[in-house]
Formats: sequence, structure tokens, C-alpha cells
Amino acid sequence: MLQRIDRWGQSHHPRWIDAFRMLLGLLLIAKGIQFIGNIDQLNATIRQNPFFSVMSMWLAHYIVFAHLCGGILITMGLLTRVAVLANIPVLLGALIFIQSATPLFNVHTDLWLTLVVLAALLFFMVEGSGPISVDHYMATHPEKKADTV
Repeated sequence: MLQRIDRWGQSHHPRWIDAFRMLLGLLLIAKGIQFIGNIDQLNATIRQNPFFSVMSMWLAHYIVFAHLCGGILITMGLLTRVAVLANIPVLLGALIFIQSATPLFNVHTDLWLTLVVLAALLFFMVEGSGPISVDHYMATHPEKKADTV
């Protein structure tokens, strides 16, 4: 029964969802690039929280890595659920820091955008890559194994 539901979902998958996934990935890449340009400010913002101050440099680099690499993977549709899983903690942390007066989080981002991106990540955690993705291509075009002599 579950396999029939999954096959039906794959055959009736709207293409705009794949375009939305790609847009989400590009948004994460753009935010990662913005964080690279403001890594010291990001580090200082994280350091304001006493719980995270010890590992602020590690967290700042994790945020940049998750956004850049995760954004690339989500855009391509390769290991989408893994990339989404790496970005969900970052977005949950952004909900904590979004209320701060730091311009890093107020330039192009609002609370609503963070919530929309988090909701989209949760959606793609369940939905997966879709038919216009590297994952789908790899699943439908298995490597032809060379005949061994």
C-alpha cells in the first residue's frame, strides 16, 4: 500500500515543487555567502549567548558550511534530506537570534522568512528531491556494470 502511494506521489509530483526546492537551495547559498562576508559579526552574535560562547567559532563555520554545501546539494537535488537535516538546526538557531538588534540578521531577513525557510526545509525532509534531481536520475539510471571476464 505504501509503495503504491509512493508511486502515485512520484507520478503526480508537480514540477513547481522542484523549482521551489532549487530556489530554496539558491537562497541558502546566498545567505551562506552573506555569512562569509560577515563571519566576525556572526561569531560575535553567537558569542552573545553564554551557552554558545565557547563554541562560537565552530558554530559560525558550521552555519556557513551548512548553508553553502547544503544549498548546493538542495539545488541539485543530491542527498536532499541530508542537506535539509544539516540546515534545520541552523534555522532553529536563527529563530533564537532573529530578535537581536544585529544588522546581520535584519538586512534581508525577517522572522517570517526564517519561518518560511524552516517550513520549506521540513517539507523537503518529508517530500525528498522530486523527479527533477540528481537523486532521481541516479535511481532511474543505474550504472551499467561492465562484464567481467
